[in-house]
Amino acid sequence: MKIFYILFMVVLTVLQAKSQNRVNTQTVPEARLIRIYPNPAAIQITFNFEKRFDKNYSLHIFNFIGKKVHDLQTITPQTLVDVSAFYRGVYIFQVKDKAGKIIESGKFQVAK
Repeated sequence: MKIFYILFMVVLTVLQAKSQNRVNTQTVPEARLIRIYPNPAAIQITFNFEKRFDKNYSLHIFNFIGKKVHDLQTITPQTLVDVSAFYRGVYIFQVKDKAGKIIESGKFQVAK
């Protein structure tokens, strides 16, 4: 019986040591391509491209139920969008390349 107790304690110690030495395997999220401000916005919102800007990108803005409310086919590294005509609420944006692949997406809020 004493041998089982010793064996149990050894196994328990090994398992505890393994659990304490685990390396965090979570991946680091990739840096955002776009910085948007101010959020929430009332009159206009700025889409500022931090890295990898391509003149062929397009910007699409949808309301929270999925209806497209704004579409820009040509954008600049710092694009201003007038949101004064938007209703108060949450909006979703997508940046697509010329092939239609979504490069980045996110959300912002319009507050009036």
